Amino acid sequence: MPHAGKDDPHNECADKFPPNRYPGMDVLVGGVRFDALQVGVRKLWEIKTHQFDLYNDFVRDREIKREVEQLRKERKAAMTCGYDFVIGVSTEAHKDALLQENQSLNVVVTGCKR
Repeated sequence: MPHAGKDDPHNECADKFPPNRYPGMDVLVGGVRFDALQVGVRKLWEIKTHQFDLYNDFVRDREIKREVEQLRKERKAAMTCGYDFVIGVSTEAHKDALLQENQSLNVVVTGCKR
């Protein structure tokens, strides 16, 4: 299905990193929308491109808690349907914050810019 949002930098990242099997599209699995299905493997991706590093500490904390809840649901849907699940983030600081909240997440720094 077409990308959900009209956020061109986000969609470009989702199409190129990992690369997406269906550029220009999201993937619906188990009733959950994912940003990409990686070419050649059964791996679904959620891509985060917002400017996390610019948020103050309070906003960072709130954002991480919200994201971890969303990612928990996405990972459950992916794994139930036999897919691996990866989160792509733009910066090392965002990766570190997610892993501090939940070390079991598979987080990769994409380097995608806003």
